[in-house]
Amino acid sequence: MDKFFKISERGSSIRTEIIAGLTTFFAMAYIIVVNPNQVVGFSFDVPGVPAIWNAVYIASILAAVIGTMMYALYAKLPFAQACGMGLNSFFFTSFVLPQIIAGGDVIKGYQAGLVIIFVSGLIFLLLSITGARQYIAKAMPECIKKAIPAGIGLFIAFIGFQNVGIIQDNPYTLVQFVKINGAAWADIAPAVIALLGFVIIAILTKLNVKGAVLLGMLITTVIWYLSTGTAPNFDISSFAEPFKDFAKIGVTGIFQADSWRNAFSGEMLGGIFSVIMLIVTFCLVDMFDTIGTLYGAASEADMLDENGDPIDIDKSMTCDSVATVAGAVCGTSTVTTFVECASGVAAGGRTGLTSLVTSLCFIVCLFLSPVASIIPAAATAPALIFVGVLMLKNFSKVDMADMGSAVPAFLTLVMMPLTYSIANGIGIGSIAYVLIALFTGKFSKKDIAVTIIAVLFVCKFIFGAI
Repeated sequence: MDKFFKISERGSSIRTEIIAGLTTFFAMAYIIVVNPNQVVGFSFDVPGVPAIWNAVYIASILAAVIGTMMYALYAKLPFAQACGMGLNSFFFTSFVLPQIIAGGDVIKGYQAGLVIIFVSGLIFLLLSITGARQYIAKAMPECIKKAIPAGIGLFIAFIGFQNVGIIQDNPYTLVQFVKINGAAWADIAPAVIALLGFVIIAILTKLNVKGAVLLGMLITTVIWYLSTGTAPNFDISSFAEPFKDFAKIGVTGIFQADSWRNAFSGEMLGGIFSVIMLIVTFCLVDMFDTIGTLYGAASEADMLDENGDPIDIDKSMTCDSVATVAGAVCGTSTVTTFVECASGVAAGGRTGLTSLVTSLCFIVCLFLSPVASIIPAAATAPALIFVGVLMLKNFSKVDMADMGSAVPAFLTLVMMPLTYSIANGIGIGSIAYVLIALFTGKFSKKDIAVTIIAVLFVCKFIFGAI
């Protein structure tokens, strides 16, 4: 095992890798339930939607297992994959919601969407095999490469703050800090306990305690159950139903002629231009979500080469592509390298054994779904926020005295959390970089690739929806 995964060579240990794998799993386990919720848009009273939810639930787990296992056994890197947030909501608004509004067949809309995901996955795979995706990643300007990890850190922390209500909606200022004064304990418990958990992880890390992140999550979990008087739910009465719907409408979706006809005939998804833009949008967002996550996690793991690029980036891109294709076949939206895997890296994960442990945990959830809910959001949020702290240090490497670097890096940094998209942050930063280079006479041949990226994002922002 040590030789296969190069555990000693990368300065890790089996114990550390196992802890890191568990940390990654519990940080991203929420996707098992959240993804089907996003794909159906919480429209559970619409005929056909419950069946889609069940199918996507099983497909989400299978896609995570396949994608993460690819990282474990092929790339041998400590990263994990699952259905991308944002992309799943876009899937709903593009394929399911129109059928709900029109009173059409939501299952046919869902299956037509799977065809679009499948085609975009094949394009991912082609770009990966030819090396185009790796070239695009390496061609990014240095200032943006250095800003990506920090931007992802802010994005991860923002997700953590939102998940437990530390940061809440406000009709006037958009966001606000949780209102504690006069609130019932049940309403503020997730936020208060998560903040406490964050401090616990920080203290354990300061004391150089091994596995500080996972230990902090476990301590916070105990505090949660003791202070709220609740207990984990192990109801498995409806165990078989998701598997039935998965077999009936999920895994069979792209193999039906109707699905392809509905996807490309123009009757269900609009004209051919709309279909092309859907495919391009899914391709673009997944590509740069993955590139961003890889740079962020690899930087935290000190797994960058002499040029500042993630090691074995070609294998990572292939893993991502195969996972998206597999996810479409199973019956779910786009699969991408998951940003929460940075929590496992922060816990010491450096090899594919971390990913193997994470994928095995997902397999357990396939047959015992309540396992995923044992660790509450109040315990996973502190880990995400703490990862944000660790990843922010990368921004110190940006040359802030040069506006040609500072402005694109700044936009990349802040636009990830503010637009709730890694890809948008990279796109906006790229556009700014190209414009500044053009109008200051600094544009050179090496900037052609980032210019193409900027143009694609301009098209996406004009014609796309996310």
